[in-house]
Amino acid sequence: MSLFPVVEPFSPAAAQEAARDLVPRIAARAQHYDASGAFPSEDFVDLRARSLLGLMVPAELGGFGASFADYAAFAAELAGGAGSTALIFNMHASVTGALAHTPEELLRELGAPESCFAARDRLLAAAAGGALYAVAMSERGTGSRLSRTATTFRRCDGGYRISGSKAFVSGAGHADAYLVTARDVDAVEPKVSYFVVPTGDGIRVEPTWDSMGMRATGSHDVHFEVSVGADALLGGIEGITLLVAQVMPQWLVASYAAVYVGVARSALRVGGMHLHERGLHTLPTVRSRMGRADAAVAAADAVVREAARRVSERPGEPETNRWVWRAKLVAGDTAASVASSVLEAAGASATRRGHPLERIYRDARCGALQPATSDVCADWLGVAVLGGDPDDESESPRW
Repeated sequence: MSLFPVVEPFSPAAAQEAARDLVPRIAARAQHYDASGAFPSEDFVDLRARSLLGLMVPAELGGFGASFADYAAFAAELAGGAGSTALIFNMHASVTGALAHTPEELLRELGAPESCFAARDRLLAAAAGGALYAVAMSERGTGSRLSRTATTFRRCDGGYRISGSKAFVSGAGHADAYLVTARDVDAVEPKVSYFVVPTGDGIRVEPTWDSMGMRATGSHDVHFEVSVGADALLGGIEGITLLVAQVMPQWLVASYAAVYVGVARSALRVGGMHLHERGLHTLPTVRSRMGRADAAVAAADAVVREAARRVSERPGEPETNRWVWRAKLVAGDTAASVASSVLEAAGASATRRGHPLERIYRDARCGALQPATSDVCADWLGVAVLGGDPDDESESPRW
């Protein structure tokens, strides 16, 4: 049972409406959290109060039962208020969404024990009750490339010992548990697994996050020297992370795309308000910039929606995965170019610290840099266009 008041009716449409209602409150607080670089705690109080951390959780476990397409629409809406808040939520949704949407038959074929399904349901029910999950995947020097994971696990009595350090952990210090990638210390070839590690002893957050954009994500380094039970192994199977990344890349690639479509939309909205306030909206050059920006945002939104629709209806198909990579490339590049053009139209006054358009510009610039970066996405698509296998035909492993 949820610990917080629920939104009635309990449906993805209700979640979308709740996000829309929250956007003005979140936007009003965004500058404060950006300036301080602090975790947007009030935003997550609001999200919990509406049970929205259970967006991806099946209805029978107390959630909204959202599809990937529902998530994309929700994330874009939320990012219209604050990109950082939407990005933290994206990480949480990537955990709950992967748990909820990975087909049981696939896990059984891979040898998952029955106990993994009970563990999955406990994690999902906890999210519906307000638990927040963070992703601890990236590492200094290697980024999010799973095959280069340095964090290790070793088997011990009743479970595993995890040792290592992670970077760019959005929501660090505020999550109830972390999705941690770690490699088998005894394996010759990379054998990387996912573990859900509850917050507690053996986890240390190092306050390292002081970034140009997405400052309020609190993406600090986190150090792990911790023992976990056998049920912490996600899916109950060792060494499946690289397979999942190739077969179901949406939570590692396209989920970011929806966030940056929302950030691009906010650049249009806030930029338009500024232009009217300054009387610049009548200039032909300004109108041209805004017209092109509007068309670019609409195009990116259409690509992301198409990718999300295909993921919801035909997950894992080659053409679906191609749309996933297109979505991240287009959304990341569009957010950066639109925010830059709108800021130029707005003029120097909008570049002052404290102006919302200045914050949105910095947040938008991060879209092309977050994994998979625009260059990586473009290379993946280029190999596919030229008739190759983009997951295998590369000088170095894609993941």
